[in-house]
Amino acid sequence: MAKKSEVDARHYDVILAPHITEKATLLSEHNAVVFKVAGEATKPQIKDAVEALFDVKVTGVNTIVHKGKTKRWKGKPYKRSDMKKAIVTLAEGESIDITEGVS
Repeated sequence: MAKKSEVDARHYDVILAPHITEKATLLSEHNAVVFKVAGEATKPQIKDAVEALFDVKVTGVNTIVHKGKTKRWKGKPYKRSDMKKAIVTLAEGESIDITEGVS
């Protein structure tokens, strides 16, 4: 059986940061939270990580891969990196306050 510290380290590698936007704030009214996640993270891994880190019950996970745009800076092209987002739907009565630190 894995130690708690090993499990926590793996979960922190899956969930990178909360994604705070106006649209994500509107989703919070429907019991959903948006996170930036690792590009290779799967839906079951995301569900396990959120349940372990925030001690909540997750009912669904939807993922979105946001492809990086090609931009120009001082005439030279560069590419923004790709980003994977997860919309995590919580069970009724559960909530996550993403403004606080993770315990």
